[in-house]
Amino acid sequence: MSTGVQTGAPPGPDPYSVVQASPEFGALRKTLRRFIFPMTIAFFAWYALYVVLSAYARDLMGTKIVGHINVALVLGLLQFATTFLIAWLYARFADRKLDPLADELRARAERGGA
Repeated sequence: MSTGVQTGAPPGPDPYSVVQASPEFGALRKTLRRFIFPMTIAFFAWYALYVVLSAYARDLMGTKIVGHINVALVLGLLQFATTFLIAWLYARFADRKLDPLADELRARAERGGA
């Protein structure tokens, strides 16, 4: 005696697998990578420059700009500003380029991958 319901038809492919295999999903990933990789490299290079200057250019980093504010403090604060700038740029990029593609793919997956 079987407890499961059998319809006689084999189960169809997983709609999410169908969407993942689609060229549109590949385009979405490529678009994301075109933003993420260069931005990550640029930020790490900027951060590494700050660390290298702090370690090897102490005279430069200790140069007073105004009062007790020196180059190191300004560059350190710019690290925070850069982080917020990148987050804002990503949000804009995602709103314009990624979200429309992702919404279309999500709708397709919810329709069953068609």
